[in-house]
Amino acid sequence: MQRFFIKILAGWLILSSFVITLLNFNNEIGRARLFMAWGLILIWVVLGGYIMYKYKDTFKSIFEKIPGKWTIKFFLFCVVLALIEEAVATLLTNMAPVFGAQIGEAYITASTNFLQVVLHHSVIIFLPFFIAWVWLLKRYDFSANQAFWFFGITGTLAEAVSFGNIAEFGLWIFVYGLMIYLPTYCIPKDRGAKPVRIWHYPLVIVAPIFFLLCLFVLASLWKGIGLPTIPNFGTDLINR
Repeated sequence: MQRFFIKILAGWLILSSFVITLLNFNNEIGRARLFMAWGLILIWVVLGGYIMYKYKDTFKSIFEKIPGKWTIKFFLFCVVLALIEEAVATLLTNMAPVFGAQIGEAYITASTNFLQVVLHHSVIIFLPFFIAWVWLLKRYDFSANQAFWFFGITGTLAEAVSFGNIAEFGLWIFVYGLMIYLPTYCIPKDRGAKPVRIWHYPLVIVAPIFFLLCLFVLASLWKGIGLPTIPNFGTDLINR
């Protein structure tokens, strides 16, 4: 059943991306951006997803051999995967001339600078989401497939609120879901988590939002008392 829904999602991803590409093919900027999106699909979703699924037991074995609490290892694993995804996306943004546009005209990240992207726009925002999932997985036995779908939906909602990209939900579910699928698969089953019930499902939406709001509050307090903030490493494209 899970494979069936994944195939449906993949089908929608290909179909929607193909249609959007056709509709924007005569627009140089739009076409360049879509080529970047196709690059992300091929590298992160197809290649990355294949490696994660094909070698998930190998990754699990390595995960188990690394010393430390599973909660910390899970969190760091999620961060590493998010950094890899953003590295791919930033690379594609920097390849704008290859796709027929100038740097800054077409992009899929907020900056051409990787550190600016992850420390000001993307991974820094994902951190409370990952912390929320540590909290959830300590208490409830969500499967890797459930984590994939729920975190993918969380990411889709974030994209929809920020940029209105709801039509590309197939892409966002894969992009975000793959950040947490493999780490969830690797954590121990005998961690004392309770079986998941349907009334636990709202928590997967509420908990990440709550932890994100906590981050915003802490950031405001930090800035309010004059403590050093993260410096800029590059120019933001989205504010140009």
